[in-house]
Amino acid sequence: MELGKVESYLREKIRSEGAIHLTLIDPEKANPEEALEIARAAERAGSSAILLGGSTIASQSDVDSSAKAIKDGSVKIPIILFPGNLTGISKYADAIFFMSLLNSANPYFLIDVQAMAAPLIRRLRIEAIPLGYVILGSGGAAGYVGYARPIPYRNPRIALSYALAAQYLGMRLVYLEAGSGAEEPIPPNVISEVRKAVDIPLIVGGGIKNGKVAARAVKAGADIIVTGTIVEESSRVEAKIKEIVKAIRASRRRS
Repeated sequence: MELGKVESYLREKIRSEGAIHLTLIDPEKANPEEALEIARAAERAGSSAILLGGSTIASQSDVDSSAKAIKDGSVKIPIILFPGNLTGISKYADAIFFMSLLNSANPYFLIDVQAMAAPLIRRLRIEAIPLGYVILGSGGAAGYVGYARPIPYRNPRIALSYALAAQYLGMRLVYLEAGSGAEEPIPPNVISEVRKAVDIPLIVGGGIKNGKVAARAVKAGADIIVTGTIVEESSRVEAKIKEIVKAIRASRRRS
């Protein structure tokens, strides 16, 4: 299957820059005006795309409003949906991480919600990017809502097995998630074990609060770093993202 425009863009950015940063915006925690300002700051700071979504979004109109505000606000980097449920789909986005929560105990998050969403995504002509989603550590809200069995950090071989299964199932990216606002990010040794096993781009998110943590993840093998909580909690969004982007680029050049 031929890669879509957004996925090709992400892969080219990884190839040319070594590793990239995505800014996650939760429409439940930022109104459309705030979402636009965060997206503009992220673009100026060097983020390669905007992820839009969250684990507990109840209203599709919130996602629509934020996506439209960002699109109408002349933000040039892609908007990629990061849905926790059917309510996370918007016609104003450029692409969607079409993801399966691989270590969920509930088949709804493995395949049922994807089957329900697929016809809508096709009708709206949103580019779907197949992604294996694996939750580790405490899991946060994503783990709770998704009925996940979070993988303990002390068992990197289990994370490796799920990531490799994602690749063998044909998923084109794999995402290791510690959970939004996690106290402890995914340790470098876990990232490194997974990186050695898989060939597809590796995304790491959760608990990445500064450049040093981001740099350690990249040195361990992450291709994409996602941060979201810092844009909700920091009064200096652009400076904070710029710090992380700078650390990502520097650490990839040295690795």
